[in-house]
Amino acid sequence: MGAKTIKLFPNLAKSIIEILISVFSEGKKADKLIEYQFKRNRQWGSRDRATVAEISYDMIRYWRWLWYLNKKEVQLSFKNLYQLIGTYLDWKGEFIPDWLNYEPVKPILREKVPLVIAESYPDDLFDRMYEEIQDQWIQEAHALNIPAKVVLRVNTLKTTREELQRYLKDENIDSIALEEYPEALVLQSKLNIFQNEYFLKGFFEIQDANSQKIGEFCEVEPGMRVIDGCAGAGGKTLHLAALMKNKGTIIALDVEEYKLKELRKRKKRAGADNIEVRIIQKNTIKNLRNSADRVLLDVPCSGIGVLKRNPDAKWKINTLWIKENQQKQSFILNHYANMTKVHGKLIYSTCSILPSENERQIENFLENNRHFELEEQKTLYPSKTGFDGFFMAKLTRRY
Repeated sequence: MGAKTIKLFPNLAKSIIEILISVFSEGKKADKLIEYQFKRNRQWGSRDRATVAEISYDMIRYWRWLWYLNKKEVQLSFKNLYQLIGTYLDWKGEFIPDWLNYEPVKPILREKVPLVIAESYPDDLFDRMYEEIQDQWIQEAHALNIPAKVVLRVNTLKTTREELQRYLKDENIDSIALEEYPEALVLQSKLNIFQNEYFLKGFFEIQDANSQKIGEFCEVEPGMRVIDGCAGAGGKTLHLAALMKNKGTIIALDVEEYKLKELRKRKKRAGADNIEVRIIQKNTIKNLRNSADRVLLDVPCSGIGVLKRNPDAKWKINTLWIKENQQKQSFILNHYANMTKVHGKLIYSTCSILPSENERQIENFLENNRHFELEEQKTLYPSKTGFDGFFMAKLTRRY
């Protein structure tokens, strides 16, 4: 955000405060709260919406640092939060309107403040991350505070990257094609792209560039039988369908029907006809044993790798939740793996950069499942790529 770019009005500030209170007192999700404010205030223009979203996300991201600047304990009153908005604008070098009644705070050099405060993390999460990845965490703590870019995945069932880039350019939407990500376009500015004509036609999906790497990693081919064991709303499922050129079969499984309902809508829009959507029931996994050339398990995880786009999550992640997710990961790996047929490949992935959710899960699995062997594994770090953090491992079933 450049200097003096924000024009803040009282009604916008009130909405921002309502969002902050709901996030930090009720644990609600920031994206849903912001969406609610947009629907409630339909008179807002695009600039007003951008202001509310940007300030809300940024204040959540730097919550601890802003209170440190204020030299106050966290107090979720309107008076204190108006002051905190003023502190945020002051820190960013933005214009501070008189109606805020802002009391200036003494500047503090962030370089002289402990990193856990300067980069604004809870103590337990910061310590856990440093314990697991050591000095790498110093870089990731900062990288995860850089807002996520808007990345499109071109749906190659309907168009090419070059064509889509031209279509968007005709609508004054500039994008960059990245050599390392063959189906990705990075938008030059943040836009609400969901009402765009080409999105509604299924020409693209919103999908982080590193998330797209998981589809490539699966090494699928047209005609294969593929199972996506934790399909959710189907972002990676749809990518697999495109990589397979709509030939063969993808069985998309999940335990949550509402997620699969969204996948059914998305596959229709994308023209992905080779996807079968199934809810997981008592014998679903058993009945699919030894049946798939590829099994993708994009398991539930802490989500630490995607804090760029979900900054409120860092205030909710705790040791107990991480442990519960690890138990789910282990269960899914050990119970779903044998849907892979002999000489087929099992792909395990997370949006985490914690070894305890990643490499250690694979090590534990291989100790108890000798008929699988590790082919390749890697972690994509936000600090090195500029995108979300992911882990992926590929295992071959030998017998």
